[in-house]
Amino acid sequence: MSELEPADLRTRLIDVGVDLVTTEGAQALTLREIARRAGVSHGAPRRYFPTHLELLSAIARRGFTDLQGRAAKAVGGGESGPRARLTALAEVYLDFALTQRGMYELMFRHDLLESNRLGLRETSLPMFGVLVDLVGRVRPEADARILAGALWANLHGIAQLWGWGSLKLTTGADDCVPLLHAALYAHLGPEER
Repeated sequence: MSELEPADLRTRLIDVGVDLVTTEGAQALTLREIARRAGVSHGAPRRYFPTHLELLSAIARRGFTDLQGRAAKAVGGGESGPRARLTALAEVYLDFALTQRGMYELMFRHDLLESNRLGLRETSLPMFGVLVDLVGRVRPEADARILAGALWANLHGIAQLWGWGSLKLTTGADDCVPLLHAALYAHLGPEER
């Protein structure tokens, strides 16, 4: 077994978990498998993550950081209008959900995570804040938090159903972009010309 420095081993366990969830999905994230792939005893992760939930949360935090970085890049400095920025944010969200399926599943399984510890909420909530802000700019008369929640749920549903093949089968669409635009229209109304 490996003799890594404590900080290095903690990082290694998270790295292995990220790789595992990316390649094999959230169901593969057992302490034993992470320890085995990290080259340490099956008890070693407990020194840095007293519970399995804490290790899963640290792995999910990496996913939120990645998604938030992608979203920040897509939304940019605000040169475009709020509707265009909201569309870019939604596109990034769906792309992440469909290309990083294992991580995406883990990130939104709050029943599996310790979201109030390890800074997970501080990593995940700001992106929802950006969504609320943009929805409020597009629809100032609406309760932006509720409308943003409904839009997010719709996007999440599109991601799940597209990933399972259900929407492609029922709609005959070649990609989920038309569904994204329909969801934005349904929640935000028509684009101003």
